[in-house]
Amino acid sequence: MQWRGLVKQLSHETLADLMRGEKITLYSGFDPTARSLHVGNLMPIMGLRRAQLHGHHPIALVGGATGMIGDPSGKSSERNLLTPEVLAENQAGLKSQLERFLDFDHATMVNNADWIGPMTFLEMLRDVGKHFSVNAMIAKDSVKTRLEEREHGISYTEFSYMIIQAYDFYHLNKHNGCRLQIGGSEQWGNITAGIDLTRRLTGAEVYGMTLPLLLDASGKKFGKSEAGAVWLDAELTSTYDFYQYFVRVDDRDVIKVLRYLTTLDRATIEGLEAAHAAAPQAREAHRALARFMTTLVHGEAAALEAEAAAQALFSHKAGALPPGTPTHAFAEGKLAAGWPLVEALVESGLLPSKGAARREIQGGGIYVNDQRVGDAEHKLGTADLQDGMIRLRKGKKSHMVLQPGA
Repeated sequence: MQWRGLVKQLSHETLADLMRGEKITLYSGFDPTARSLHVGNLMPIMGLRRAQLHGHHPIALVGGATGMIGDPSGKSSERNLLTPEVLAENQAGLKSQLERFLDFDHATMVNNADWIGPMTFLEMLRDVGKHFSVNAMIAKDSVKTRLEEREHGISYTEFSYMIIQAYDFYHLNKHNGCRLQIGGSEQWGNITAGIDLTRRLTGAEVYGMTLPLLLDASGKKFGKSEAGAVWLDAELTSTYDFYQYFVRVDDRDVIKVLRYLTTLDRATIEGLEAAHAAAPQAREAHRALARFMTTLVHGEAAALEAEAAAQALFSHKAGALPPGTPTHAFAEGKLAAGWPLVEALVESGLLPSKGAARREIQGGGIYVNDQRVGDAEHKLGTADLQDGMIRLRKGKKSHMVLQPGA
């Protein structure tokens, strides 16, 4: 993990020696704030997976309790509270996804609602809250940043999040022998709070490690696309779009992401790094990254389909489209009447709004059957059908195939 650049902060420099000498139990938490995990969650997930591959025992905590509050870390405003019904649905989705990454014959999945839920408010204040200094809590970056936001501030509810996460670490140490918590660097305050609480309540020495935030070359959080988050659920982000997201990674980021998110060995990654430096236009490293990540998240068959779809679109092959090709079915009568290109771009999902579609057309970024269209009033007609379809393209890499039949 140090070679890959994955060690951001350590509570103890002796952690490396401990993990070389013993097989330990470690955990990371995932709050069910959505029905699916996203690419940004892959950093801690892969941290647990790497530990398991080296013989350690991971615990994946699904935060049924913390998810009802919302973590203020890394957020500039209060989260919307979710209903118990939505939380339960989200928890089920997260559990099924985590099973793709971890072997639960040799790992554990827990829900902090099982031990936080039965506690009364007075018990939490008396047995846990008394060990927390408000002075220390407001000095944590996750809280201090919000306190400086005069417009939004921080509620007592979110302020209490740190106490609950700290109690999770204590509970898992006491009942599961957990000795290490890992998370993103924005979790450092919560992790160190758990280390301190465990020491105060039991005297046990536990450890914390944070991973760097996954940022792109421009400093933005990795895992965002024009459509929003890149989800691990194929119903929210199609397998093709997931594959394409990694194929399109900035040249400056591709080797870093290979190190961060894949389990490809050092020799393979360094070979891809050399190939990328010699011929970046060949995109060998990008394809290796996209293939690995799509196989990991969606399976080998889905990865092969996405790769075949991309090759078919980029080579402009006619005929039947392979599975995974991004398509949109429309009523054929639209062509007879003249279908405004702006409407087609929005309806097919290639652009989010008519305003964005007009700007993209006027900027010269839209192609119909590989012919640039610069007129925002352009209409698609039956003459645009080629091999029973119309191929739309935004820029060099975003494709959509329109097919009559809705």
